Amino acid sequence: MFSALLCGAAVFPGLFCSFRKILKLRQWSERDAVVISERLVSSIHATLATAAGVTVVASCRDVMTDSHWLVNWFIFFGAPYMTYDIFAMYLCHYHTQRVRGVSPAGSGHCLQSVRAFLIKDWMLVLHHAALLVVFMPIALFLRRGLGDFFIGCMFTTEFSTPFLCIGQILIQLGLDNTKLLKVNGIILLLSFFTCRILIFPFMYWMYGQQFRIPLHRVPFHLPLHCNLGNLVILSPQIYWFILLLRKANRLYLRRRRQVDKDEPKTK
Repeated sequence: MFSALLCGAAVFPGLFCSFRKILKLRQWSERDAVVISERLVSSIHATLATAAGVTVVASCRDVMTDSHWLVNWFIFFGAPYMTYDIFAMYLCHYHTQRVRGVSPAGSGHCLQSVRAFLIKDWMLVLHHAALLVVFMPIALFLRRGLGDFFIGCMFTTEFSTPFLCIGQILIQLGLDNTKLLKVNGIILLLSFFTCRILIFPFMYWMYGQQFRIPLHRVPFHLPLHCNLGNLVILSPQIYWFILLLRKANRLYLRRRRQVDKDEPKTK
């Protein structure tokens, strides 16, 4: 497993540096190179996590006792990504603030810029830190080898991330009025709702099928800490989904105003 940890520590920062260098060689600005590189690496990690999750879920017949070697391997492999991505998000924030003129042109990295980043993206930072400090020890050491099926389901929640990154890249490239962004937005909303919200009742339903328990009674057959843990994970997903809906609504209204403005007035 130590080899998986080293592999992850080399792969994700290595991909980021490679993408960043390639984009800068093609005359992209520092800010664009950093932001797009971070989103490309996020998409790659999410694709690998989803593939691992689907593999584990498809191989587990018994949702409690069946195990798969890929679970522990990918947890070790993905752990360095969480640390890397916090730093990469900070770089995105730092260069974006400089482009917007919020930070002085000659200023470098300092505690003030780090503090501003933590205030702005505190929930994402907390999410990454919680995965490292809470989820990883529980998944590796405290669950006693049980529930690989449910860990695989957690991996598949990353399925929507590439579509989120594609949308952000399209907006950054000035393609926010294209049909491609609209189609990608619809896929993002559907995939996010399915894989990050509906996945929880699906896991409860699969547990009920395993032990012949009606879905509405499954929570009463689980330990309290299991239900609380699921609630803690689910809550930010609902919050982020609401933010996505609001953003989609703003883009739709802006597009409608633009269409109305471009239409010729009739008497």
